[in-house]
Amino acid sequence: QRQLVESGGGLVQPGGSLRLSCTATGRTYTNYFALYTMAWFRQAPGKERELVGAIYAGPSSTYYADSVKGRFTISRDFTKTTVDLQMNNLRPEDTAVYYCASKQRGTSEYTTWGQGTQVTVSS
Repeated sequence: QRQLVESGGGLVQPGGSLRLSCTATGRTYTNYFALYTMAWFRQAPGKERELVGAIYAGPSSTYYADSVKGRFTISRDFTKTTVDLQMNNLRPEDTAVYYCASKQRGTSEYTTWGQGTQVTVSS
């Protein structure tokens, strides 16, 4: 069974940086990222879950929400089967639980989710 495990959350001051990592475990293979789009979502208390960014299956094209463009960067490592979210210039409004998710190429629904990691931006 394939699973996604996030790590790297924590407390950071405004303007600071954090790097989240998502590792795909279980039934994975070296060309996993060629077949699966990986994404980071977040959900703040009382708000709906929102897509922060994604890196698409195959070529390394990416998507970012307007609220994080220029501050967040998604990258992946095929050999380690990890997807990272580098978050710079963090703001209090970035405070949320961050989730890693994956969907098979050509489908619309993210079907595998991690357990989430808390990011708190506060002075």
